[in-house]
This record gives sequence, C-alpha cells and structure tokens, in this order.
Amino acid sequence: MNHDIYNYRRLPPPADVLGHGLRLRPWRTGDEATLVRGQTDSEFLRWNTPLVPVTDEAGAAEHIRQRAEGRESGEMAHFCVTDAADGRILGHVGLALIDLRMRSARVGYWVLPEARGQGVASRALAVCGRWGFEEVGLHRIDLGHALGHDASCRIAERCGYPYEGTIRDGMFASGRTDAFQDVHQHARLATDPALPADVLPGG
Repeated sequence: MNHDIYNYRRLPPPADVLGHGLRLRPWRTGDEATLVRGQTDSEFLRWNTPLVPVTDEAGAAEHIRQRAEGRESGEMAHFCVTDAADGRILGHVGLALIDLRMRSARVGYWVLPEARGQGVASRALAVCGRWGFEEVGLHRIDLGHALGHDASCRIAERCGYPYEGTIRDGMFASGRTDAFQDVHQHARLATDPALPADVLPGG
C-alpha cells in the first residue's frame, strides 16, 4: 500500500509572495479599517454573503486573528494584495478549504473599489495560484462564483480556470442565509498548460 498521501507537508511559513506588480502579504494589525471597507463594499456584498460579516474594526481584528490561526493549522492561506511598488492595499486573495492530503483548495478574491479596472483580481489570482501549485504542492484549485457574476467568470477563464459546470444552490443568496443561489464552478490543475506570458498586465 502506498502511504505517500499520509506524508503530506505543512504550509510554507507566512511570507510575502511577489508577481505581476503585486506583493501578497499576510493581513496584519493596522489593516483593520481597510478590511472593513472591503467587506462592507456594496459590490462585494452583491456577490458574497460572509458567514461572519466584518462590519467594524473589532470584527476585522478577530477576522485577521482567525485567519492567522487557520494558516498555522494548514486550513487556509489568506493574503492582503498590495501594490509591489508603493505598498497600497488593493484587495484580498486567499486559499481556503485546503486539503494537503488531497492536494486541493478553493480560491477567492475581492478588490477595493478604487483598484478595480486595473487587472488586480486577475494578477492576484495568477500569483496566488502559482504559489499554491509550486510552493504548497497543490494539484487542484477550485474557484466558484455566483451565477451571473460575469466579471468573475472572465477573470477565471483568463487565468486558466475553465468552467466545469453549475452547482445548484451552492452558496447563500445575496444578503441572506435562508436562501441559496447557483454557483459557476471553475478549476485549474497543476498539469494544465501554462498561461501565455502576455495574458496578464503588470507582468
């Protein structure tokens, strides 16, 4: 019997990840106000219903603490997306539901209003995905978005996460926890073809 799957490694220690003009770093003390602004933005809430809403800085501090604990336990790896040149916070990208034995995870992201339209989500997804495959050793990264979120669909396709199907009632409806909506399912494999060098801005 092959026991290799039981000899899985831990996540790499927290460290900055660079690429495509971005620096992905851990969320930290001092980021609370920006995190609140991102997670209370109307466009974010249009497509996402957090299980634990972040509405004030105390909640943001707890959110950051729990994500750090999740990183330590190997369950998740969340990054604050910043401009590599000046350090401005642009948004968020992260891996959740990490299963190191199955070498799988689910990726999610959001971008602050003033940073939209600059390819931030695509670039952050590409950098985070590369880290997941090359540094963590994942084989599959899932990406799901609410049906009708066409911008997120385009981002997924651009970054090499092809559409795989529709998951019925796969997430909460906007602003509700008593109703559901369908999810567009995308995924990328470590064995998928590499992206063309010019597919993303800021390379």
